[in-house]
Amino acid sequence: MKMLAASIITVAVLSASACSSDETGSESTPSPASTEQPQPEYVADVESTVDQLMQDNAIPGAVVQISSPDRGDWTGTFGTGTIDADDPLSATDHFRIGSNTKTMTVTVILQLVQEGQLSLDDPISNYVEGVPNGETITISELAEMRSGLYNYSADPEFNATLDREPEKAWTPEELLQIAFSHPVEFAPGEQFEYSNTNTVLLGLVIEELTEMPVAEAFEERIFAPLGLANTSFPAIEDASIPDPHPQGYMFGTNVSTIDTFALPEDEQPAAVAGTVKPNDVTDDNPSWTWTAGAAISTVGDMTTYVKALVGGGLLDEQMQQTRLDSIRSVGAATAGYGLGMARFGPLLGHDGQLPGFMTFMGHDPETDLTLVVATNLSTVPSGEGSALTLVKGILPIFYGSEYQEPDDPARAPGSETTATPTPGG
Repeated sequence: MKMLAASIITVAVLSASACSSDETGSESTPSPASTEQPQPEYVADVESTVDQLMQDNAIPGAVVQISSPDRGDWTGTFGTGTIDADDPLSATDHFRIGSNTKTMTVTVILQLVQEGQLSLDDPISNYVEGVPNGETITISELAEMRSGLYNYSADPEFNATLDREPEKAWTPEELLQIAFSHPVEFAPGEQFEYSNTNTVLLGLVIEELTEMPVAEAFEERIFAPLGLANTSFPAIEDASIPDPHPQGYMFGTNVSTIDTFALPEDEQPAAVAGTVKPNDVTDDNPSWTWTAGAAISTVGDMTTYVKALVGGGLLDEQMQQTRLDSIRSVGAATAGYGLGMARFGPLLGHDGQLPGFMTFMGHDPETDLTLVVATNLSTVPSGEGSALTLVKGILPIFYGSEYQEPDDPARAPGSETTATPTPGG
């Protein structure tokens, strides 16, 4: 729900500041195994597409990583990490990855189910007291965004507090207190509605059953086994991002963008032209998303992770299939959601949007294409997530006439969903 746009003038500066000898404003970084080989044939098309979309949508900086067994691997960096400065991004930059964290939370939950420590049919009241409808909301309904619990991050006073106290360290209990002060939205299982409340509750379940902080559970069960040395889950008091990292920006305030991701229509041209400036929100404390969105990573780690998330390696074969089979349409033709996993057109994975940053990770189980995009902008002036804007431009290069534009399940309108824009999505 937080937004940033940079100006066309800024984007021109970005192009000049990128570490590249060509005129695209992008830098290609071949994978170590292919340093002496020619670049994949798709690179020129991807570079020109991303450059144009960044200029048209005021995206200051991006890192794109593509892995394809048929067409080759490639990493490209674009733009700047600091608006109005010569600060090119690098392939090793760290980004806040927002709701990609949800996939980690649900993965650990599914591992605990494998181990017999809980069941997907268990009511959340077995583990957390005071949850409205807690005796009938199941673990699977929380993981699939079908609990009916109010999303605390849609609360107006909560957003006002984020604006007044961006450094505040939020506890999970504070977040749930806000959620539970509101009536439930619908009966458990009745429909889909994207809600950070669900994943915060699952984080508490993890801590109770593993008897360790979530950060340690993630490290032991996901980060270390996959070798994700540049991925972390910060303590709630820690608002820092490991170096190197870009600055992150957004337009407006949490309150002014609470009902829509978009800037007011009369401000959008000015945002692209550079006369409406964004705010630097790099150091805003992300604790308010906790297990719904606080993790940090790099495109390299996210590529490794999403391949295992979709292709297998974190769950046994049966549980992996249960996860894949759980994905259902959420109203838009190309959008789906299941047990902490989303469908975006031909790709499975997730995206994540937090003030100042947006990331996308997707893997096609049919072709083994993997696409990861990270930007230092929340949403473009029109309201779409910045990374998803780039993804929509890149996918036709690989899918041609078979391509269907992917919708974001967190925002997909339709008969089955009443999902509204949410921060941390």
